[in-house]
Amino acid sequence: MKALIIVDLQYDFLPGGKLAVPHGDEIIKRINELQAKFELIIATQDWHPEKHQSFASQHPNNQVLDIVDLQGYPQTLWPDHCVQGTKGAELSHELHQNKLSAIIRKGMNPSIDSYSAFFDNNHQRKTGLHGYLQEQGVTEIFVCGLAADFCVYFTAMDALKLGYKVHILERAVKAIDNEMYQEKLKTFITKGGQLTSYLD
Repeated sequence: MKALIIVDLQYDFLPGGKLAVPHGDEIIKRINELQAKFELIIATQDWHPEKHQSFASQHPNNQVLDIVDLQGYPQTLWPDHCVQGTKGAELSHELHQNKLSAIIRKGMNPSIDSYSAFFDNNHQRKTGLHGYLQEQGVTEIFVCGLAADFCVYFTAMDALKLGYKVHILERAVKAIDNEMYQEKLKTFITKGGQLTSYLD
């Protein structure tokens, strides 16, 4: 069985948001169209507590985009974003949500970030997504959403490590840094991932 994973299509990652991905809103229509091709659709939601340690505001001697050590893992510092219960943390109302089978929340541990939809960044805690997919008999995953160079990429890479056949839907993702994304794509493809532009 195949599944569509829609990563972090939330207001704070869309134009006007606290951590906006350039042109992130342009993929919503395509993602809505893609949903018709899947029986199992999962959305992820960055769901940070206030004062999360990935926020630059919690590190007075650092700035946004500085890299610090969190729990032994290099952490890019971000603006405060996707704080639990705020408008910015909501899934876009333009995203069709009536077909969603599940919403997986991540980034809830204040001490460590969670780019991947499967684990936190040091792989100590699971989100429950892998178990859910196994229960549903999923063997093949198609990933779309935001941001291509962070949460989409790390979700796809963890899915490969867990044994899934994995596709990134290249016309349904947007990156913060396109050059970085192109470099990461090389790794994804080398590890067995596939870049898919269109579904038959």
